[in-house]
Amino acid sequence: MFIQTEATPNPATLKFLPGKEVLREGTAEFRDAQSASTASPLAARLFDIPGVTGVFFGYDFITVSKDGPEWQHLKPAILGTIMEHFMSGQPVLASQTSTDESSDEADEFYDKADEEIVLTIKELLDTRVRPAVAQDGGDITFRGFENGTVFLNMKGACSGCPSSTATLKHGIQNLLRHFVPEVQHVEQVVS
Repeated sequence: MFIQTEATPNPATLKFLPGKEVLREGTAEFRDAQSASTASPLAARLFDIPGVTGVFFGYDFITVSKDGPEWQHLKPAILGTIMEHFMSGQPVLASQTSTDESSDEADEFYDKADEEIVLTIKELLDTRVRPAVAQDGGDITFRGFENGTVFLNMKGACSGCPSSTATLKHGIQNLLRHFVPEVQHVEQVVS
């Protein structure tokens, strides 16, 4: 098994491409060892590596965030852990049905009168924004729309990325304002 790595715009996050499907649907993010311990055998093992502070699963990639040690010291242990996990045949998630997206939709907020606007915003995010963000090892999900402001949740490499504010304000905000005149601002929410 050959696992490729790619740098992300976030210097504290590295993208790992195992060359196979990681999650069939949705995404999953773990920000600490406790949340990973029962939900994902792979994330739990990655958090056992000193310096790992976050794990994010996409369709065909894994992003790992760190603090402290340099990547040259962490990367071999992370690669070995990912390889051992996939060779074992264990699932990535303890329950393949528990992905972030199902809980995200339950937590959305917007006025029912704005439902058509929200559907347009979600379609633009799904078709134009999320594929580009996934290339950088992250994901962006819709959280809400209120008084002309779109609220988004940034995950994976996007969470805590130094360029995430520029991505939100100059990229996504301009795109949404162009196609949806009701959008005035885009803000990040942390869940």
